[in-house]
Amino acid sequence: MKNSALYLSLLALPLLFSCNQDAQRNKELKDSLAAVAKGLAPKECYIAVDATDTARMTIRPGLNDKVTGDLVISYKEKGKNDGAFVGAYKGDTLFVDYTFKIGTTNTTVYKNPLAFLKKDGKLILGVGQIETSVGKSYFVKGKPISFDKGRFTFATVDCKE
Repeated sequence: MKNSALYLSLLALPLLFSCNQDAQRNKELKDSLAAVAKGLAPKECYIAVDATDTARMTIRPGLNDKVTGDLVISYKEKGKNDGAFVGAYKGDTLFVDYTFKIGTTNTTVYKNPLAFLKKDGKLILGVGQIETSVGKSYFVKGKPISFDKGRFTFATVDCKE
């Protein structure tokens, strides 16, 4: 009986960890939206084009170098990735957790880390090795993120209200 209670407790740990991460992301999102509402920082809008594929991104700066935003990537052959992100700048690189759906009929929600290098007023989407542990995907430590292989380079545009 003692062993089953111990096993049950160990199985519950990942669930508790996951719920705590979602609560932290929700707090970061609320803080960032509050900063925008107070007019602390204007939102930034970007667009990127790669052949027949396009991407639009809006970044809303928040408190403590945190950001929130929206990203829509329209692939001619695969449809559209539509979602939102929460993240922060570390030096000249923006690291975010992107939550999105693919297409209009797919109800599956995906979460992936993304990295953008800020260079010459543009944001370059990086490519790196990703792994998943305890239900969270992240870039593999010790493996470089390549900003030379990225398909999308985002240039600033005027934001449409």
